[in-house]
Amino acid sequence: MIHDAITLPAPHDTVRARAVHRAEYPVVLADSVEEAVKHLRTVVPDQRIALVTDDTVAALHGRELRHELHRQGVVNTMTTITPGEESKNLRTAERLLDWLADSRMRRRDVLVAFGGGVVIDTAGWVASAYMRGMPYVNLPTTLLAGVDAALGGKVAVDHPRAKNLIGAFHQPTAVIAATPWLATLPARHVRAGLAEAVKKGVIASPALFELIERDLPEILALELPILHRLIHGAATVKCALIDRDPYEEDLRRPLNFGHTIGHAVETVTGYGPVLHGEAVAFGMACAARISHSRSWMTDTAHTRLLTVLQRAGLPCDRAHLPAPVHPESVIAALDKIRLIRDGRLRFVLPIDIGTTAVTDDVTDDEIRQAISRPPHPPTTRNTERADTAAP
Repeated sequence: MIHDAITLPAPHDTVRARAVHRAEYPVVLADSVEEAVKHLRTVVPDQRIALVTDDTVAALHGRELRHELHRQGVVNTMTTITPGEESKNLRTAERLLDWLADSRMRRRDVLVAFGGGVVIDTAGWVASAYMRGMPYVNLPTTLLAGVDAALGGKVAVDHPRAKNLIGAFHQPTAVIAATPWLATLPARHVRAGLAEAVKKGVIASPALFELIERDLPEILALELPILHRLIHGAATVKCALIDRDPYEEDLRRPLNFGHTIGHAVETVTGYGPVLHGEAVAFGMACAARISHSRSWMTDTAHTRLLTVLQRAGLPCDRAHLPAPVHPESVIAALDKIRLIRDGRLRFVLPIDIGTTAVTDDVTDDEIRQAISRPPHPPTTRNTERADTAAP
């Protein structure tokens, strides 16, 4: 390759640096492990693979995956981490970095994150840091990872002060989900993953929300054809939304629906007792109450959202959270998040199914009332909003 000479500007001219990066990668749904590895080989033709998973996934699916990798000639080494959100920290990340270094993985080799959201977030952040960034591929094994965590390149580990405080944007080379891996999911984890799909329906896709309403029993029963449709639809919505703002330059993102209060709940409960999807479901219910109390959200949409969450067995009120949560503790955690986010706390408030508004004027009293509201079945007064309009 021949490089042309560079002309020097005048001594007093401002020198400008420019760095533009956009990534494009396939999101594939495979019907078998063999098919998943075939897709993997198309994006990782000759590199070595460093496979990161957790102890549970390794016991359930690790042997089958490694057998198929070996059969198709993919050189790999594997390590595991302890399952659960409590492993998503710098200590785990440091151990993985040491493992990569000891395994003599090169910058062009590929890290494969094989698991749920914790594995994908942690391994993805490690990939972003190792040798200033190595390629990685996500193989999601949970519904939550398939519809959300594996997509978008947001990678992070938790800090005692806030969830995902230490992170980066590092886009995967590919996302490859084999639906048979979902067949062993515990019911609670299926429900938690479904929360992220509900979120995408509320913020951007009435059709996806209607699919969940209509086919909820089949989804909870892990019927693979409907799971395929659900994951495909949710992935389509998320990819379309992140394409508009892949590096979150605009913090007013509808994808944060349910996460403002949800992340605070995870923080105050110690990252573990409340699953991420359960916290997001509770956060969505609180945001819906705030919006409905402002007469922004229609009665019908409010009822539909709370009903589908309740039918799915997801917590809509703090009495049904898996761990006790005090409103003042959540508000204190939100204050820390507010400091991190330039002194402003943005809430995504639903208006209708498929429509949201983003606001930074939600008060502590509104949050307190939304968290404290006792459980009751949602009721429909009428189908029209009051005169007070959303911004």
